Amino acid sequence: MKKAIYPGTFDPITKGHLDIIKRASSIFDELIVVVANNANKKATIPAAKRKELIEKCLIGVNNVTVDIGNGLTINYAAQCKAQAIVRGIRAITDYEYELALATGNMALNGSIETVLMVSKPELSFVSSSIVKEVARYNGDISNFIPKEILEDVRGLLKDE
Repeated sequence: MKKAIYPGTFDPITKGHLDIIKRASSIFDELIVVVANNANKKATIPAAKRKELIEKCLIGVNNVTVDIGNGLTINYAAQCKAQAIVRGIRAITDYEYELALATGNMALNGSIETVLMVSKPELSFVSSSIVKEVARYNGDISNFIPKEILEDVRGLLKDE
């Protein structure tokens, strides 16, 4: 059985993230979406709420679970016996960052592969940061956020 993890802050989850999750779930037998508590990023939405929002988007996707992770992603992947870490890339700047992460993870544990999945062109500009910026100025975020959680996210970001 091929198992992978898809880590990220998902603050909030976007249509781009959801697309990567669904595509990765068709490649792997089991996919764990790992809500990361990244010390380098100040999350707007608490991890437990981010997990709940992702689960709401994944109703009916049977081979995907959601968890909250702390510490090194490579250690989490090893602990759950994953063969791969899935990462999404939108642009060349993402590739440079992801290459550094992948090679670092390879040095820590060479038995776990990194799989880079390219964003669909129509979603390549979508990021959680853009969603938060648009929401901060009361803009329309409906093109960026899965419909299942749109009202939840609007409420959570309303006062940011």
